[in-house]
Amino acid sequence: MDSVSITAARPCCNSVLVPFAIPLLCHARYRVFVPNDIKNFPVLQTTDVSIVRDGRTILDSASLTVHSTDRWVILGPNGSGKTTLLRVLALYLHPSSGKFLVQGQELGTFDIRPIRPRIAYMSASLAAEIRPVLTATQVVMSAKYGALETWWHSYTDEDRHNAIECLTRLDVAWCAERELGSLSSGEQQRVLLARALMTNPIALLLDEPTARLDLGGRENLIQLLHSFSNNNPLLPSVVVTHHVDEIPLSTTHCALMRDGKIVAAGPLRETLSSESLTACFGTTLTLEQRANGRYSAYAP
Repeated sequence: MDSVSITAARPCCNSVLVPFAIPLLCHARYRVFVPNDIKNFPVLQTTDVSIVRDGRTILDSASLTVHSTDRWVILGPNGSGKTTLLRVLALYLHPSSGKFLVQGQELGTFDIRPIRPRIAYMSASLAAEIRPVLTATQVVMSAKYGALETWWHSYTDEDRHNAIECLTRLDVAWCAERELGSLSSGEQQRVLLARALMTNPIALLLDEPTARLDLGGRENLIQLLHSFSNNNPLLPSVVVTHHVDEIPLSTTHCALMRDGKIVAAGPLRETLSSESLTACFGTTLTLEQRANGRYSAYAP
């Protein structure tokens, strides 16, 4: 898997910084290069990142470092800032303060357009935003331009081949010409995961990927994520969920969030415990690890 980094560039004179969108730099004043060695740089790194909206802090001094072999899970109650942090990592939100680096390059010093499509972001709600008459192949190809439609862009035979290859990796090549709306929720999630792979991503960010699935579909997807991680050891991932029983076996690190803050973060086995879950969710919880390595939690 190759990696792309961006050289520093100054903002052009008419660049506009808006609070909750990523500012672009003048396209003519940056260049993209493929470094010989980026192993010394984290893929994604936030330091004391905050987001303030309408005077309210919704993300408060969040620091997270994602290396190429990391598999993170972010846990926390509703409204704790999990999705906000994930959207910062995906280059969809600009921090109000703090520092964010992508492969060692600081946000604000480079044009994000070449790199944003390579930070693959998938949310459970994405299927509802895509026209149901698009075929699975069209859905996957649309990721090339970071779009939800194929109307405004041209695609080549190579793009189509790459899209089908991504579907094959997720075991859904059989539905390449099927309309998205004709597929089950589980099949749609696999298509959306295939879409996330279309741009040869440097990181995979998943926001509650099992939210629309029934029990069988959820378990199939969790197993798929585990297998996919094992088959792609240098593609880091960050998964947001409310439930410890949705943590894939391949997970290496855990961050717990409450009230917009990361209250604990580190290696999974050192971070996840009955005590840390109780503090995070504000209710007494008991954590158990089952014989197969998966977790469950309950109120005693």
